[in-house]
Order: sequence, then structure tokens, then C-alpha cells
Amino acid sequence: MTPPAPKRLNFFERYLTLWVLACMVVGVALGKFLPGTTAALSQLELGRGSQVNGPIAVLIWLMIFPMMLKVDFGSLGGIARRPRGLLITLFVNWLVKPFGMALLAWIFLQNVFAAWIDPELARSYTAGLIILAAAPCTAMVFVWSYLTDGDPAYTLVQVAVNDLIMLVAFAPIVMFLCGVADVVVPARVLITSVVVFIVIPLAAGYFTRTALLRTHGPDWLEQSFLPRFHPVTVMALLATLVLIFAFQAENLTARWLAVVLIAVPISIQVYFNSSLTYLLMRWFKVPHNVASPGALIGASNFFELAVAVAITLFGPGSGAALACVVGVLVEVPVMLSVCRVCNASRGWYERTPAMPPASP
Repeated sequence: MTPPAPKRLNFFERYLTLWVLACMVVGVALGKFLPGTTAALSQLELGRGSQVNGPIAVLIWLMIFPMMLKVDFGSLGGIARRPRGLLITLFVNWLVKPFGMALLAWIFLQNVFAAWIDPELARSYTAGLIILAAAPCTAMVFVWSYLTDGDPAYTLVQVAVNDLIMLVAFAPIVMFLCGVADVVVPARVLITSVVVFIVIPLAAGYFTRTALLRTHGPDWLEQSFLPRFHPVTVMALLATLVLIFAFQAENLTARWLAVVLIAVPISIQVYFNSSLTYLLMRWFKVPHNVASPGALIGASNFFELAVAVAITLFGPGSGAALACVVGVLVEVPVMLSVCRVCNASRGWYERTPAMPPASP
């Protein structure tokens, strides 16, 4: 019997890090050679006084809306039969990850790397990392699940529950942790960000999906309609990154070392959270096809949302926005390495582990 071919990312996703670097070059060039145009774009607001950058908002919607179309909230009904994997993922996503990132950012950016980073910038970078960690991944999770032979239905449930929790938990966590880090976050602007970048696309995706399922059926939606959005999503992501790097042109050329330093706590967070989730899943005897995508969900971030919120709160040229963009550079190669570890350790994982602690 011929063994199945190894699973691989498509052409765009496989070289995402290179595309991000290319966008960085193009964006910095625009910021340097067309500073007037860049400044004008950075000042366009989605409604007077909203502080939501108009071009970025439109591009983010083009990215997030197709992601939300994939989320099937009807799949939540069966979660009661296998709750352990979901509960572990939620524990890591909403308690360990944002609080752990705040701690790592404080340790590295405000202490270990204090000689190379201005204190005010360090606080801004910390705020960006907190925003990044408080937004669990929605889109790339499906890619990681595919690469690790994850249970697609269960992965969908994990994403759907995280999206619902984001509606109520994202803003309070960001406000609390930024406050602890001595960064002022205007509540009105943060709530506006949640409405614009979470509530609206989530609701639009839900109602559009429901209507299309009723009128055309699931096969047409999954095989004909959703694939049409892939090039739109890709182009919107690349255009967003070009704008971000254009807005950040001065920071990047003057403070390139900061990009390397910011990558350190992000990388540590990814490896720690994925390992913690994976080991907890094994301890509680969760199947490998749930544990692998769960570990990856517990470690990855919804960087599209994080970038949009950081721009809205602190401005397109802020250190917070730069910190979120560094997450894009780091995430793909690091997450691919986590996928390889999950696949290589399948035999060890499926051997009977020690019994979980007895319920009180």
C-alpha cells in the first residue's frame, strides 16, 4: 500500500515569512520616498473621531469576514461529549497566554533589554504584545490542524468558542494587563475596536453563512463560494502589511534591533504555551487529533485583529503596532516547527500516560 503523501502548505502559506519580508521592503520604501502620501493615509479615519484607520479597517474586514464564514456555530452542540480538550485550550488561551505574555514582555523588554530599548517604547511594545496574546488565532489554526491530522470538526468548535469569548473577554483583559504595565488604554476606543473588528465581521459572517447554507447548501458554500475569497484574503493581508510597514518606516530604519528583541518573548510564549497545552492534553488522555491542533491554538495569535486594534488604540506608527507585526514574522516558521514536533511525537503521545488526578 502506497503511503500517503506528506501534507504541505499551499504556495502562499509556505512562504508567508518571505512575503512579509517583501511587504516590509515595499512598505518602508513607500514611507521613505512618499512620506506625504503615507501620512495622508495614516490620518484617514473611519468616521470622524473614531480613531479607526479607514484603509486598514477595510483591509482587515476583507481578511476577517471570510474567516468568520468558515466558523460553524452549530457544531457547538456536541462539545459536551468531549469537553476536556476544549477546556484545556481555553485555560491556556485566556488565562496562561495573555498573562504570561505580559510577564515575558516585562521581563525582557523592560528589564533584560532595557539597555537597548527606551522605557517609553518598551511600554508601547509591551502593550502590543499584550494585545497580540489576548487574541487567539482564528484563520491559520485550520492550516495547523490540517498539517497535524487534527480533527477538523473539533478544531472548528475550538475556534467558534474562542470567537464568542473574544466578544466579552478581549477588551477587559487588554485594559487590565495594559493598566498593570502602566499603559493608558482609552476604554471608548478599545470598545470601538471590538465592535468594528470582532462584532461586525462575526455577525456578518454568521448571518451570511446561515443564509447561504439555507439557499445553496454546505457543498456549494465550502467548495465553490469560500475558495473565491482566498485570493482576496491574501491580497488584503499583503496590502495591510505594506501599509503597516509604510507607517512604521522611521521606526524600522531607526530601531531595527527592536524587531529582533521583540521576537524573543513571542518565540518563548509560542513554545511554552504549545508545550503546556500538549502535555496537559496527554495527561488528561485527550486524543492526539484533538491535542495537536489544541496545542497550536493555544500558542498562535490572531495577528490581523491585533494589528488593527493596536493601530486604533495607539496609532499606525506606534511601537504597539510594530510589536504586533513582529508576531507575523515569527509565527509561521515557529508554528511550523511546533507542527513537526507534534507529528514526530505521535507515537510517544499515544502510549498510555500516567492517570490524571482523581476528581475531588
